[in-house]
Amino acid sequence: MSYQDYPASLADFISRFQLQQPQAVQISHNSRPAAVLIPIVCRPEPTLLLTRRADSLRKHAGQVAFPGGKTDAEDGSPIITALREAQEEVAIPPQRVHVLGQLAPLDSSTGFQVTPVVGLIPADVAFHANEDEVAEVFEIPLHEALRLSRYYPLDIHRGGHAHRIYLSWYQSQFVWGLTAAIIRRLAQQVSI
Repeated sequence: MSYQDYPASLADFISRFQLQQPQAVQISHNSRPAAVLIPIVCRPEPTLLLTRRADSLRKHAGQVAFPGGKTDAEDGSPIITALREAQEEVAIPPQRVHVLGQLAPLDSSTGFQVTPVVGLIPADVAFHANEDEVAEVFEIPLHEALRLSRYYPLDIHRGGHAHRIYLSWYQSQFVWGLTAAIIRRLAQQVSI
């Protein structure tokens, strides 16, 4: 399927994503590689798929996140990591993901350098949460997720350094931290 076969809003997103220069890679202070999949579900009104992490997890319990995780030695690329993790967490078959590209890596507060991978998912893919890792799977309309005015900055001080994080809400979901930063960066890249 070519991007002209998608709804106009999704075809416009794909075109802008592929034509815009990604933001420059900043010098990373983190050495542990990780990747997340930014799954865009190809519905008549495209959506962004997100998860809410299980409350039983040691790190980031209950937080909204993209499917993803640390890179395994045999992965070979951030794309392979993102696809493997998406399959493990929400049962997205890797062969059903049309990868559009990557955003520049971001540093997480837990010491990872996270590469976001943007991928299109057909609307007929059934998502099944791995209950050990994911409490909930939900979707946000893509046009709503990419509205920059949704993201509110909050400056915090930790370890003698100032950090800016972003906060957003969608219905009952609180999106913040790295997940909000990734969505905001994607929105900046595709904005005109």
